[in-house]
Amino acid sequence: LGIIYMIFSKLSGILGNGRNARRYRSLILILLCGTYTMATGAGASIVRAFLFIFLTETARLCGRDRSLSQLLFASLLLHLTISPLSVLSVSFQLSYSAMAGIAFIFPWVKGLWPEKDTAETTTGRHLSRAMRWIWTSAALSISCQLTTGPLAYIYFGTFPKYFLLTNLIALPLTGILIPCAALTLCLSAIGICPRIVVTLTERFSDTLTWALEVIATM
Repeated sequence: LGIIYMIFSKLSGILGNGRNARRYRSLILILLCGTYTMATGAGASIVRAFLFIFLTETARLCGRDRSLSQLLFASLLLHLTISPLSVLSVSFQLSYSAMAGIAFIFPWVKGLWPEKDTAETTTGRHLSRAMRWIWTSAALSISCQLTTGPLAYIYFGTFPKYFLLTNLIALPLTGILIPCAALTLCLSAIGICPRIVVTLTERFSDTLTWALEVIATM
């Protein structure tokens, strides 16, 4: 839902950045993401994601702070107010636990990598940026696992040993696959989707499925 939100946010930029335009953009984003949330069954984790989007857009319109920790607690309060029994859902617990890891642990883990780039050559700077991206992705996975790992062990009796490898492969592929799939659906709906777009979407989907199947057998 976050990726879809970013796509819609970019597309809505054609409305402009004036005060009224920003209001219309926020309203459109909330309605579109809300529709998607309902269409996919409104599970606990996607409702949490939608509440983050709703609160982000509302805070932007009101000129209020949008720190991740504040969004987390506000979303949790709204979610439990609307559906108190959601707290018993495993997906609810895992989703909010993961976000707690991102809000409170991720900044510290990410900061373990030195901020200053000391590379003197262009190649060195590119390599440094690549390593920083890998570390940021790894830090995100580690932060989430520190908060969700105990719950996973309690409920499922196991711990995902290959979570670093899985996320380093799955997250980039998913970030490409979802926009490609959205583009394919939109172009197909109006009957002008080139075959190359469909083929690329299928290839990314097959690659992601294959990678996850291989990791699952390890």
